[in-house]
Amino acid sequence: MQVRLQKFLADAGVASRRASERVIAEGRVTVNGKVVKELGTKVDPDADHISVDGRPLKLKRKLYLAVHKPKGYICSRNDPENRPTCNELLPPEWSNLYSVGRLDFLSEGLIFYTNDGDFALKLTHPRYGVRKLYRVSVSGQVTPEIASTLTKGVYHEGDLLKAEKVRILRSAQGKSLVELTLREGKNREVRRLFETQNLTVDKLQRVQIGAIKLGELPKGKWRTLTAAEIKSLISAAK
Repeated sequence: MQVRLQKFLADAGVASRRASERVIAEGRVTVNGKVVKELGTKVDPDADHISVDGRPLKLKRKLYLAVHKPKGYICSRNDPENRPTCNELLPPEWSNLYSVGRLDFLSEGLIFYTNDGDFALKLTHPRYGVRKLYRVSVSGQVTPEIASTLTKGVYHEGDLLKAEKVRILRSAQGKSLVELTLREGKNREVRRLFETQNLTVDKLQRVQIGAIKLGELPKGKWRTLTAAEIKSLISAAK
């Protein structure tokens, strides 16, 4: 059965499907000894010999992990600044896994790691709109009026930022605790939403993606997703 080359690279754990497209365009992929740069090229995983940077590839068992990212870690595999990476929290034999989306350096909470490019795409592309729940501690008072503004949408640096739902858990003595539900998750969207209201985020934790909750998973630890959980996430992306 033939599949698109970028899908094969994602399934082999090279990178997400989008990042695999860049690898192809850079001329780093060979199929049966010939460099292939054309996106959409189809290959037969059982018959074709496919290499990246001269390294032969083969399909790997698909893995799906839930990780509790601590503050002070990044989601990239490598960092020029030599900061700790979430990949370092995983067993060495799973160093090829990549994050499904991102949490910034100062944020913490639930993030998935996988080598399944289709799974990663469905959970991150805006058109699928998988809900993500964040719990945010804010310096300043978040009023119902501010919550309403954030759900209606605000512009910041040319982007329309919008929370699907905002729930004020506590707001007193210049501090607020708020839960936000987002569908898209633009770069630093939660922090930017509050910046538009002149409010500063002190702590940001993602506590749920789709139906999967962070729960009691300790900081810096991981667990495998169950078959039922994987199925529920894929269903949520439909």
